[in-house]
Amino acid sequence: MLVATWNVNSIRSRIDHVKEWLMTNNVDILCLQETKTEDQFFPVEVFSKLGYNICISGQKSYNGVAIISRFPINDIEIGFDQVIKESTNLSALSDQKRIISAEINELRIINVYVPNGSSINSDKFIYKQKWIECLKTHLQKIHLDHTSICLLGDFNIAPEDRDIHTPSKYIESIMASSTERELLKDALGGKLEDVFRIFEPGEQNWSWWDYRHSAWERDKGWRIDHIYLTEDVLRCANSCWIDKEPRSREKPSDHAPVVVDINWPPSDIENEFFF
Repeated sequence: MLVATWNVNSIRSRIDHVKEWLMTNNVDILCLQETKTEDQFFPVEVFSKLGYNICISGQKSYNGVAIISRFPINDIEIGFDQVIKESTNLSALSDQKRIISAEINELRIINVYVPNGSSINSDKFIYKQKWIECLKTHLQKIHLDHTSICLLGDFNIAPEDRDIHTPSKYIESIMASSTERELLKDALGGKLEDVFRIFEPGEQNWSWWDYRHSAWERDKGWRIDHIYLTEDVLRCANSCWIDKEPRSREKPSDHAPVVVDINWPPSDIENEFFF
């Protein structure tokens, strides 16, 4: 089963790119971020004609997440509703459409678009901190049920210096600060593994290239799009890669898709070992 994440930077602007990519790569589940459109304007019919089911959470011009799946989509959850109900001071986190999850083929898919944060000393950075802390609480609640999880999306964080083209230029800057890295690590709780790094430990692996400064042409990128798996799912993973080809197209998204190949669902014997 192929599961992918892709920040498309406007689904309506990039619909032909996404459609062609799906047809070429035979992806089973695709999680999109930054769809930038209200739900009623999302191009559902394009995906339906290709045999996909869709669940979406969008807003005009900004943010927006979606899950596209060949399999039935069940138990859809949008936002941090349950967490927010228990903590009224987090109600502002529900305004931006940044997280959607669902049960698909015996796997909990959690698609996130983590806030960028703008700069370390800004109110937007405080918002980013609160958002990741809320994600941590959300994941803790799910883990209590021993759920098989695939957490993926645009995290707007480079976990390590090797995930940045010139790390010395970005020491303690946005997306590379120790604060963000520790928040992400804490949210994962030691129970979710960065599957890309299992298969690709080396450097020069980017998923995002700024539109400015000829970053793509100079291959000056960052790895900020991630796929995290619980141990049981990780054991079923065959490979994980970044597909740079879509970034080379005319008028592309500034992100490239990240894909994981997993033998899922596992056999009954494998499930017995996990529990």
